[in-house]
Amino acid sequence: MASKPEKTSYDALLRDARALTDDLDLTQEEDYSLEEILAEYGGGRERKILADVERAVAGEPESAPKPEPPPQPEPPPQPESKPEAKAEIKPTPPADAGETRRFPIPEAAKPAPEPEPEPPAEKGGSKVRLFRRPKEDPVLEEPKKDSPFPPPPQPISMEEVVQRTVAAVMEEEGEPELLPEKRRRRGLFSRKPMEDTESIYTPKPEDEEPEEEDEAETIGPEPDLEDVAAAYRQAYQRQKAPLGWALLFSLVPIALRVAEDRGFSIPFWSTDSLIRNGAELGILLLVMLLCRSVIAKGFRLLGRKRFSGELMLSLSALVCLADGVSRFFLPERTGADGYAAVACLGLTAALWGCARESRGWYDTCRTAALTERPPYLVTDTPQGACKQRGSLPGFYTAAAKDDLPLLWSTAILPVIFVGTVVFAGLSSFGQGRGQDFPLCWSAILAAAASFALPLAFPLPFSSLAKQLQREGCAVAGWYGAERVSAKRAMILTDADLFPPGSVRLNGIKVYGTTLPDAVSYAAALASASGSGLARLFEGLVRSEGGTTLTAQDFSFYEEGGWAGTIRGESVLLGSASFLRKMDVRLPASLNLKTGLFLSVDRELAAVFAVKYHAAENVDWALRMLRRGRITPILASRDMNITPALLQRKFQRKVKVEYPPLAARVALSEQEEGRGLPRALLLREGLLPYAETVTGSRRLCSAARKATVLGLLSSAAGALLAYYLCMRQSFSLMGPVTMLVFLLLWLLAALLLTARVGKG
Repeated sequence: MASKPEKTSYDALLRDARALTDDLDLTQEEDYSLEEILAEYGGGRERKILADVERAVAGEPESAPKPEPPPQPEPPPQPESKPEAKAEIKPTPPADAGETRRFPIPEAAKPAPEPEPEPPAEKGGSKVRLFRRPKEDPVLEEPKKDSPFPPPPQPISMEEVVQRTVAAVMEEEGEPELLPEKRRRRGLFSRKPMEDTESIYTPKPEDEEPEEEDEAETIGPEPDLEDVAAAYRQAYQRQKAPLGWALLFSLVPIALRVAEDRGFSIPFWSTDSLIRNGAELGILLLVMLLCRSVIAKGFRLLGRKRFSGELMLSLSALVCLADGVSRFFLPERTGADGYAAVACLGLTAALWGCARESRGWYDTCRTAALTERPPYLVTDTPQGACKQRGSLPGFYTAAAKDDLPLLWSTAILPVIFVGTVVFAGLSSFGQGRGQDFPLCWSAILAAAASFALPLAFPLPFSSLAKQLQREGCAVAGWYGAERVSAKRAMILTDADLFPPGSVRLNGIKVYGTTLPDAVSYAAALASASGSGLARLFEGLVRSEGGTTLTAQDFSFYEEGGWAGTIRGESVLLGSASFLRKMDVRLPASLNLKTGLFLSVDRELAAVFAVKYHAAENVDWALRMLRRGRITPILASRDMNITPALLQRKFQRKVKVEYPPLAARVALSEQEEGRGLPRALLLREGLLPYAETVTGSRRLCSAARKATVLGLLSSAAGALLAYYLCMRQSFSLMGPVTMLVFLLLWLLAALLLTARVGKG
């Protein structure tokens, strides 16, 4: 009877255990000792692993450690006849270093809510896992990092090239890169589309070329360039015809005054000041009539809120005319001579500038009107000038934009003009001599009306337009010249340096294949590359009876070669060093600096001896670029065209920028773009292209310097004349002396613009 109560006490414990395991399919498989159970659940490391696994399944971020709960009492020992089943726990490390994941817990395996999980019992002889790792978790799979073999050349996709170009533009504009650039890897550039790739750089939120797109929106209907050329021709004839007469009449009073200063006495001129004044007024009126186009241009630009040098000279002539008239009505006026002779010569100089500018626009528009679709046009890119194939619309819009001398004059000349009025008032009314206000104003304004400003842009522009017209080129005025020369760089392709006919074949040697097949394979890769060698191999295909094939999965290699798949075979074409790097065995006797080696399935198939001949006009163009300080950017696809080859062939210290392969291919593809025309090229070859860019730079440089000199002479003349008027030293600034002062500044401007039309 003693065993009956004992059985009852164990039954209570068994009921509690069954309550925890009723929902579990537990089966016995083997016995476990208490030490094993404690080793499985009692250690702190196992509990931490279990907690990490739970967080990984729930997707919760790993937070700060929580205080450990108080230790739970050990469960009462179970009878040896009912051993607990050992639960298998296989914790999975987190996929990411800073993130943990939880695996899902099956509902049937969840224990009753207890602080610590109880070890499961066994049923039926099979193990039951409270925590199971999913069979497949692709999110947690990590890519293989290391490989026992060196990595093969990786392709550089077209997307990467575009992103690098965008990043270069952002860097040039001072914008930081949104993501750090990946480490540059030497490899191949592939044309095949890349799938499931991420861009290296986040694209700019705005358009890549906002300036050009904004301009394109403003381009409306443009007049016919033939009509524009005819209008400028008529304007040139109207302005040129009276130029000689205006110069002749302007020199008359100057010659008489010089003769008088030399001691000659001229009847009526030297004896009567009123007669001399009346004669000068008559000559001034006549010159103003002959130079009416200058006065009309000045006030027309004033209607557009532009203050030009022509307007300054026109106002000076009007004030001198008013001063001459005031001498007949103000007998108390100081008896100093007026400055009508200075105003006459100033108007004549401005008329010369108008005629030269009209002639320049006539030459430009006549050249542009020769064809509606010019062979080439020059556009501006973030890297520099680029020769493209395009259309004519947009050329007139660019040419009609205001030039920089006009903009600078508009900003500074109004201040100088107002200063002349203030200075005239201070030197007359401020000195108690109000009757001398017309005299002081005419003197100060005549000194401030620079002869160089109306000639700062017309002279160099007409010289450049005349030169480019002989070469079959045209530049869209100041705006076009400034845009193509701003970067001081220009993109050169294979065809620019070695035009058709300058690349020839000296010989072919075939290994293990037929000549037609070798030529066909090489022509397929050359055609896919878009290099200057395509024309050479296309001719070989026709002459050798080859077949026109298409290369699949075409790729460029940084090491100097191309690769593709033709008829299911792996074909390589490139330099000897490239094929050796691709594990193609070459004969040791082959030593060709500009040879091309063909490989089919890693076996040498043919060798092509290519010869590059230097064209004389290309050599001249490169020398012109060097003198003009224009940097050529070599965007070649031919692996043989390198700076070393240019130095050998042209025997000059050719300095070119040679970017990496991806950049070269991207730059060469800009030739197929459609930018707005800044200049037009109606002839083939590098020489017209180089003359346009270098001439544009000379034009902009000369116009800037001449404008600065003109503005300086205007300010200096106003200050000097004001000082002399304050001291009433009119004899020190007579008409002849003032003319010498103004002509010296004009001579300096003419020397700056003299060589614009010379290469």
